[in-house]
Amino acid sequence: MNSTSLQRLAQEVIELEAAAVKNLLGRIDDRFHRACELLWGCQGRVVVVGMGKSGHVAGKLASTFASTGTPAFFVHPGEASHGDLGMITPVDLLLAISNSGENPEILMILPIIKRMGVKLIALTGNPASTLARQADVSIDVGVEKEACPMNLTPTASTTAAMAMGDALAMVVFKLRGFTEQDFARSHPGGTLGRRLLLYVADVMHQGNAIPLVRDDDLLPAALVEMSSKTLGMTGVVDNDNRLCGIFTDGDLRRTLNRDIDLKTCRISEVMTRDPITTGPDTLAAEVVQMMRTKSINGVFVIDHQGAVVGALNMHDLLRAGVV
Repeated sequence: MNSTSLQRLAQEVIELEAAAVKNLLGRIDDRFHRACELLWGCQGRVVVVGMGKSGHVAGKLASTFASTGTPAFFVHPGEASHGDLGMITPVDLLLAISNSGENPEILMILPIIKRMGVKLIALTGNPASTLARQADVSIDVGVEKEACPMNLTPTASTTAAMAMGDALAMVVFKLRGFTEQDFARSHPGGTLGRRLLLYVADVMHQGNAIPLVRDDDLLPAALVEMSSKTLGMTGVVDNDNRLCGIFTDGDLRRTLNRDIDLKTCRISEVMTRDPITTGPDTLAAEVVQMMRTKSINGVFVIDHQGAVVGALNMHDLLRAGVV
């Protein structure tokens, strides 16, 4: 095949799958509404099952439900009849995915599920199938043609099932009033989780790592402190450890342009007074915004009495994944 033929084949695959998803729009009806009600009203967990390619779709949908406020997990139908049915309780809901609706591993567990009183939602490409008839709600996710040139490999059908499952998950997500904070709590390792859950206290330098000098110290002592702590700044405190000023790399450049004896100058003469500060309980994301707005690269952290308890700069926030 030449390049043009390869590109056209790829385009046909995408066109077929896009059409399969678009055709689902007409199937958002009362059945879909009823399925959303069952999912929203579920007092237990949503148990998602599927075999083969549908099993992979089921695993993805279970993860999507779980990460958006609906407790869910995947159970392999082949393992269910060998003990894993014990994972399912009467207050759970079963979401079964099968293009044919006649998968024997899934059909085998339906009588047990029914006796337990577990509600069943089916996503199937065959509305007349056994699975569809047994379901409390069956949603048609059938496609006219697979994207496979032989019309055999599950392609468009799995895309359609996943899209419909995503639609269910997102509607229930909305019904639950799921917030960014809720999402962050279930994704603490992701970018959003770090942005929404990290506080200044989690990323700031503490104790001896804080660059500090007294207000009566000489400028050379401040420069040594800045160099040793590598934050590009030092705080200036009084005898009660209250922050009264800050001296940064920028202050040093400005000082060099003044007619000052650098060896005998006290830091209080060249520091920036009333510096911008933050508290340890401030969200790190808020500090990022503040630093950008104020065009500063570092900030000291103070408690309610004005005493210094920490320090951080933009590099700390970058390492923490907040920026």
